[in-house]
Amino acid sequence: MQHFDPKDLSVPEVHKLLLGGVVPRPIALVSTISENDINNLSPFSFFNAFGANPPLIAFSPNRRGKDGSLKDTYNNLLAVKECVVQAVTYEMVEQVSLSSTEYPPDVDEFIKSGLTSIDSEIVKPKRVKESPFQMECILKEMNSYGQQGGSANMAICEVVKFHVTNDVFTNGIIDPLKIDLVGRMSANYYSRASSGVFEVEKPNGKKSIGYDQLPNHIKSSEIYTANNLARFANSEEIPSKQDVEYFIRKLLENDIETFEATVESFEKYHREKDHLKMLQTAILLDLKDTDRKKTFIELSAKCALENIEMVFAWKAALYAGLL
Repeated sequence: MQHFDPKDLSVPEVHKLLLGGVVPRPIALVSTISENDINNLSPFSFFNAFGANPPLIAFSPNRRGKDGSLKDTYNNLLAVKECVVQAVTYEMVEQVSLSSTEYPPDVDEFIKSGLTSIDSEIVKPKRVKESPFQMECILKEMNSYGQQGGSANMAICEVVKFHVTNDVFTNGIIDPLKIDLVGRMSANYYSRASSGVFEVEKPNGKKSIGYDQLPNHIKSSEIYTANNLARFANSEEIPSKQDVEYFIRKLLENDIETFEATVESFEKYHREKDHLKMLQTAILLDLKDTDRKKTFIELSAKCALENIEMVFAWKAALYAGLL
């Protein structure tokens, strides 16, 4: 067994130990609003419930590790004294991860993440429509434990209104399989209550383009899930039309004469999760229905996304928009 004295470690090293050993942690997706009525949305995994009478929860909008600066959530809470805390489901987890990008204070993370804001009944901050479990809260205390990078700030909040969707209940109890919540693990890892551990790439200092910057034909597609769109939105740039056209030309130079481009062969490659052969087949398919051809290409892009081949996924998705 290894032994560590926190005094002998750097702050990042201590942080990694905590994130790796205190798991899985529930995730608080916290919405606040500034004095200038700018919405803010950010996830926090130092979070839990601590009482029922009154209902109290606490989460930690800690100081940023790199420079000790305060987060927008902290500033908004001190100014307005209200927030909404939402649970995070597997279906929305990549959008939630996207909302953790460090955008400037005047940027609305609802817009960047593609999550839907809806009015609260008691407090001023908005609720997240996609979450099946929402808590309107008022700030009772904000306790601070240092002014250096990584120092803790603990926000203790009283829940003044619960909002829970009907379809997560079984015999009056919130069913863990129906609500399908996720928990935070170390590094890029998460846990899914119904199945196990999976991975989501964090923004980690990237200037993600955000959901609002996605091309309309990608956002309106019926092929991509919300998590797929959030993965696109977590990119820092969009390939150019010239890059896409060059990519397609090179793709068609690779042993295309050996391909039997049929719907059946496409379905075979789809089952095998071979996004390269899927796209090559989709392009060569002799289909008079342009929309159907576009669907096959978008399925190839979706497969590449799920294989974490982002450049390929982007260029395939953009090519579909050129048809």
